[in-house]
Amino acid sequence: MRDNVLWRKIARIVLLIAKELDVTEEQALTLFYQSRVYTMLKDPRYGLQIMSDVYVLDEYLNEIRGASNDDSLSHE
Repeated sequence: MRDNVLWRKIARIVLLIAKELDVTEEQALTLFYQSRVYTMLKDPRYGLQIMSDVYVLDEYLNEIRGASNDDSLSHE
C-alpha cells in the first residue's frame, strides 16, 4: 500500500478512535501509535491494510480492552 494511502487510512482510524473513546484527536493518535494494531497495520504481512477502518478500530478496541482486563486481574 502506498504510504500516502496508508497515512490517510491511519488518519480515519484515529478519528474513529477519538470519537469512540471521547478523547482528542491528538490523544487518539498517541494511543494508536503505541498499539500492537498500529504495528500490524504498517506491516502488509498481516493484511490489516486491506481491512475496513471499522474492522481495524474493532481490533484496536479489543486490544485495549484486553489490556485493561489484564491490568484489573493483576491488581486482584
